Amino acid sequence: MDRITATKTARMADECDKRFPLSQEVKKAIAQTNRELFVPTGFKHNAYKLDALPMGSAQWISSPLTVAKMTEYLEPKGADRVLEIGCGSGYQAAVLSKLFRGVFTIERIESLMLEAKIRFRELGLSNVHTRTDDGQNGWVQYAPYDRILFSASAKAVPQKLFEQLSEGGILVAPINKGAKQVITKFKKLGKRIEQTELEACDFVPVLDGVVK
Repeated sequence: MDRITATKTARMADECDKRFPLSQEVKKAIAQTNRELFVPTGFKHNAYKLDALPMGSAQWISSPLTVAKMTEYLEPKGADRVLEIGCGSGYQAAVLSKLFRGVFTIERIESLMLEAKIRFRELGLSNVHTRTDDGQNGWVQYAPYDRILFSASAKAVPQKLFEQLSEGGILVAPINKGAKQVITKFKKLGKRIEQTELEACDFVPVLDGVVK
């Protein structure tokens, strides 16, 4: 990252921290991830604003503040592996790659996944593993995961994803509640799942199947 980009990115991390107090680790991960690389060409000038931005296939790149919050809610400290449902542009996965030894990210729209893979390669993120699939199935091959993150809203979390979560693991997902969405944290405690509602949000929905 060149000096100008690094300054802009650090300022953006400070802005996020002012709106929502971040741990040093998460703030640093935001400051070290070049958001400009994940933003469509026509929106480069908006890359450092705390706004969600449109990208291809009727999808959105989340605002840096939302990415910072979701990352913080995962409680990454001490966790080793994270599964992300809904890779999109890859920005959230790139931030997670600074905090986890292994990031496993799934995207159902093949064209988005291919673009994200190019970005990960350009950034040398060798600890990010990608898959084109319906994320609601998870990724059994590498389970269990210490953390699971939904980057899209769901009516409910599929049981098979709780099965892929480690004991004591945390899953964070935007859940549809009537007309609104609520970021919800789930903690796996033996046979019990502890559930905490955190805040209202606005994410694109999880959809079934794969788009080639």
